[in-house]
Amino acid sequence: MEVLVACKAGFCFGVNRAIETALATVRNRDGPIYTLGPLIHNPQVVAYLEEMGIKEIGDIEDIHEGTLVIRSHGVDPALLDIAANKGLNIVDATCPYVRRAQVLARDLTEEGYQVVVVGDNNHPEVQGIVGWTGGKALVVECPEEVSRLEIKGAVGVVAQTTQPLKNFEAVVMAMRGVFLEIKVCNTICKATAERQLAAQKLARQVDVMVVVGGANSANTRKLAGICRAMGTPSYHVETAKELDAVWFRGLKVAGLTAGASTPDWIIEEVRKRMSEFEEKIDQEEEMQDAMEVKAVRHGEIVTGTVVHVGPDEVMVDVGAKSEGIIPIRELSCCDVSSPQDIVKVGDEIEVYVLKAEDNEGKLILSKEKAEAEKAWVRVEEALDSEEPVEGIVRDVVKGGLLVDVGVRSFLPASLVERGYVEDLSKYLGQTISARVIEMNRGRKKVILSRKAVLEEEYARLRQEMLDTLQENQVVKGVVRRLTQFGAFVDIGGVDGLLHISEMSWYRINHPSEVVKVGDEIEVMVLRVDRENEKISLGLKQVLPNPWDTVEEKYTVGSIIKAKVVRLAPFGAFVQLEPGVEGLVHISHLADRHVAKPDEVVTEGEEVNVKVLSVDPTEKRIRLSIREVAKEKQDKEYRDYSGDKTQESSNGVTIGDVVGNLFDKQEEEQEQDVENQQEQ
Repeated sequence: MEVLVACKAGFCFGVNRAIETALATVRNRDGPIYTLGPLIHNPQVVAYLEEMGIKEIGDIEDIHEGTLVIRSHGVDPALLDIAANKGLNIVDATCPYVRRAQVLARDLTEEGYQVVVVGDNNHPEVQGIVGWTGGKALVVECPEEVSRLEIKGAVGVVAQTTQPLKNFEAVVMAMRGVFLEIKVCNTICKATAERQLAAQKLARQVDVMVVVGGANSANTRKLAGICRAMGTPSYHVETAKELDAVWFRGLKVAGLTAGASTPDWIIEEVRKRMSEFEEKIDQEEEMQDAMEVKAVRHGEIVTGTVVHVGPDEVMVDVGAKSEGIIPIRELSCCDVSSPQDIVKVGDEIEVYVLKAEDNEGKLILSKEKAEAEKAWVRVEEALDSEEPVEGIVRDVVKGGLLVDVGVRSFLPASLVERGYVEDLSKYLGQTISARVIEMNRGRKKVILSRKAVLEEEYARLRQEMLDTLQENQVVKGVVRRLTQFGAFVDIGGVDGLLHISEMSWYRINHPSEVVKVGDEIEVMVLRVDRENEKISLGLKQVLPNPWDTVEEKYTVGSIIKAKVVRLAPFGAFVQLEPGVEGLVHISHLADRHVAKPDEVVTEGEEVNVKVLSVDPTEKRIRLSIREVAKEKQDKEYRDYSGDKTQESSNGVTIGDVVGNLFDKQEEEQEQDVENQQEQ
């Protein structure tokens, strides 16, 4: 007998941390050491800790000195106060996931929520969480108990860390139908969920399951319940001594998993003991079967080997007097154009016996019916467990896809992806994973949802991303959707918002001016709101800031070409380059009085401007059209006359003196106006 061990079994992080904390306390012993109740729910581990000098007690009043180790399930904060008042040294081994649930319950209570804990009311972890709410929290174990809750106002929901996710979600759904305002905090330990999923998958693959853990361990009992729900005989034991050889007689594969409080050495003892139950009878039966000629009967499902593939039928050796024949129509639940698309010579397949002998003495078989018999069982299990099934897309029909999951199934177009799909033909021939949402075996009806699987995966990736993402981190993403206010960018299965104001260093009217759907871009994480699951992104932060080089590119006194981008009552804003704008004050638009800027310039017009000042810190550049025209006139006059007699002896004209006085006054006014009205 082969023994398979679940990929996730035994000590979780919180339990391992509690034991290491307790042993470290022993090494640094200062007086007697106690735990209030068992440190973890495993009597063998508790006995080992007692040998190491850690004594379990039932009442804190029995402790008068020494050290109190708080067990992994946590305690009511009132007990911590009592221990502190007694002068005890407190070592907190509470599991971090339990502590998170305690703190969330406390915070929700302080914010005015009525806290509801989904879990076992008698479990010490749940009692501890209730204590952190000052005893105000209510406890429900299943959806049916929601109806007895009498709550007015907002409700905050937390979970016992070992709760099955399916039960937690069912309770939350029941509450949403009763209460208007609900804040849900999923405090289920990831390790617990992973361990339960691993046990569930293994239970489907084996003939029997053994679940190892303390008899009082809630998470171990839940593991055993999950395995039994798969229809697999399952046994809960604490040690290898409780195993019974009868459980494994005649079986080929056994599964083994363990609760979070079960140490590796107990798991290994159980595994070795299970392996010893292997019987030689299996080999003897196989040898005997090989020597005998099978007498197949109508309705049996037998295994055979493909020996010939023809254009319209397949021949299979099932160990009978003669080879059996599979007509092409019996190869698959969907239309088949060529048998070679389904099987090839040498394949070992299961077939259903349609006729032991037809009129010509032939054995007629069906691969499709054999697969269907098993597939209906798998589909029903998948519907109950909500586990996805895999199938091949065989055809595109009106309203969706036909999928072969062993039986003919329909996948509606609206449930193919998380969003709308215009062309379904691209899925032809693909193997997809989907969830069974409806079935009726009598009518041979199966409805699938691939969207449900994608939504679940998206939620998982989103949570992982929210847990690991850091502000100022640069990540790669793909633009998925554009709106008037920005773009939604997929940064690894999770969408973040790239607001229009964070796209560019210059003003844009629509996100499509910078990005388009399908673009691969690098963005910076600006903010991560884990509570509301929102991510804010920035694109301009990973691009060069044009204002960093304006002093070198636009020196004072230089004349450059610019484009008028908008007009204001006090002047015109011109673009020197994307992201860099300067102001031509109304007093610098012309060498005459200007009432409105549109008397001189229009939006979109290209003009020559002279740089008067540059302030990169305040992102301001003062420009002048008047000075450009003045320089041009002066140059033309000098070129024409070559006469400088009107200049004074020191080379300064009366016009220069008067003009400079006006410029200084205008600059002071201009600065006041800019401070009040600019942009």
